[in-house]
Amino acid sequence: MNITTILVIIGLLGVSAYYTGIKKSLVLREEKLLHSTPIYHGAILAVNSSLASILFIIIWLFFEKNIFLELSSSRYILFTISILIFILTAVVTFKKIKHEFKARDKLEKIIELFLLACSTLAILVTIGIVLSVIFESNRFFSAIPISDFLFGTHWSPQMPIREDQAGSAGAFGAVPLFTGTFLIAFIAMCIAGPIGLMSAIYLSEYASKKVRDIVKPLTEILAGIPTVVYGFFAVVVVAPFIRDTGNYFGLEIASESALAAGLVMGVMIIPFVSSISDDVINAVPQNLKNGSLGLGATKSETIKRVIIPAALPGIIGGLLLAVSRAIGETMIVVMAAGMSANLTANPFEAVTTVTVQIVVLLVGDQEFDSPKTLAAFALGLVLFIMTLILNYIALHIVRKYREQYD
Repeated sequence: MNITTILVIIGLLGVSAYYTGIKKSLVLREEKLLHSTPIYHGAILAVNSSLASILFIIIWLFFEKNIFLELSSSRYILFTISILIFILTAVVTFKKIKHEFKARDKLEKIIELFLLACSTLAILVTIGIVLSVIFESNRFFSAIPISDFLFGTHWSPQMPIREDQAGSAGAFGAVPLFTGTFLIAFIAMCIAGPIGLMSAIYLSEYASKKVRDIVKPLTEILAGIPTVVYGFFAVVVVAPFIRDTGNYFGLEIASESALAAGLVMGVMIIPFVSSISDDVINAVPQNLKNGSLGLGATKSETIKRVIIPAALPGIIGGLLLAVSRAIGETMIVVMAAGMSANLTANPFEAVTTVTVQIVVLLVGDQEFDSPKTLAAFALGLVLFIMTLILNYIALHIVRKYREQYD
């Protein structure tokens, strides 16, 4: 008997307990008014009984490998005890269902504890991820000096197989990776930022309802296109076009370039900026717009002096989301910009990003004792810190320039 079957049976018993609790509360209500409605009595009976069994199952599974593994019938024992716990809890809760029983308050408390548990779990998972990255990065920095990693200008994470192997020392200078990352993200934001924001302003302030109902869904369709499709588009259309255009003007442009990856990535993240900016612009109170127009301001002046300042926090949030998406993108960069770790600010040359190299370092069967593999965690840690700093700066800007409206 597997766990799924046990959980399904407990769920069916929970439904039965729910209707049993409702039935008893309806009988009691004929005698005297109840503190809570019958739905709450049925819900508390079902929730208490099911939770008790599920918690026992979780504890059993946690210790099963260490204690109960030798028992061939451990799952049947688990099923039997779970059902007994369900019945026992149901009986105890059933006896508590009386006129003065505060079922609604009990259920609200359980919901509050459940939400608290979910929040705590999310925080613990985040802390666990950060600590694991820090631990593995510390192992990497114990083998490679942190100064060489942060300020080195050559990236070639190859470790020696033989002592006499040529070029086997390995170079872990991450500057070319971060340069390529921010170069592509900058190009992408130069495309997505203005176009996304301007399209949001048009859709929310100028477009008619008919035009908005057509254009907005078409714009958001871009967000559902897989990134590999954008990568094909970059390789087949954008990169050859940029190369041919450069050759026409006498410029030497590589077949894989940061410009091609940045342009396609900018198109990809336009819906993120446009959708979020459109929502926050529409959330600005209408009386502020009417007051500005009533004082003689034009629509463009109202947008510039009233709507944009009021919607600034949401707009910056959309831009930050777009930057995070651009920094974390991998497929488009691999297909359009290549994997060459070149230290350059020339958008016509091939570059690579941090996320691409993380994937390259962790692909295949790797030993986590090698600095080559541990370098992926160091890259992730530095990228995490830089993103954290970027978010802090953005929040500081929002607090400083945000208009306060009563």
